[in-house]
Amino acid sequence: MCTSTRRFARAARVCARAPRGVHELGRYGAPVTQHVRFRLDDDAAAAVDALRARAAAAGCTVPPERGALTAAAAVAIPPTARAALADELRVLALPTVWLATLGSTADRPHELVLAAVVDSELLAVHNAVHDALAGRVRGPVAAYLPGAWLPHCVLASTKPAEAFIALHPAEPVRAQVVGVEIADARTRETIPVH
Repeated sequence: MCTSTRRFARAARVCARAPRGVHELGRYGAPVTQHVRFRLDDDAAAAVDALRARAAAAGCTVPPERGALTAAAAVAIPPTARAALADELRVLALPTVWLATLGSTADRPHELVLAAVVDSELLAVHNAVHDALAGRVRGPVAAYLPGAWLPHCVLASTKPAEAFIALHPAEPVRAQVVGVEIADARTRETIPVH
């Protein structure tokens, strides 16, 4: 068995043993458990919830957590990284984003997402997050790194075609990022950072 096949087999075994809510693998195949999320204002979260309710009515499984934009993910984000993140964000204004495009991401084609329109303000805050976390987290996920990130809210985690039919055309959602938090998939705990 070649090295890449062994690595993939190990990653599949690790993911199968991962706690509920852990769906990604970080570097070296460890399950991702912590996410840095941009928390959306109440009106935007309600609009995302309304879209999810329509997808659920079409027979799709929808995420139970509040809609947010995941900016980074890792196996572990230790307290030193959290403190550096809080310091970095203290000097930045949190952006307003438009969630406007129904689609899917390359690594999760079974999901329907509402993608954000990317602008310089959103990218500046995203880059600041990664500047603060660089070298301080264990097992970062490459899909969230600058240059690879597609900011989005998941609307349906199964049956994307049915969800698309139920939601198209989706009205754009104007969302103010009102805070940054770290969500732990194992404990279901959310820790505010900014």
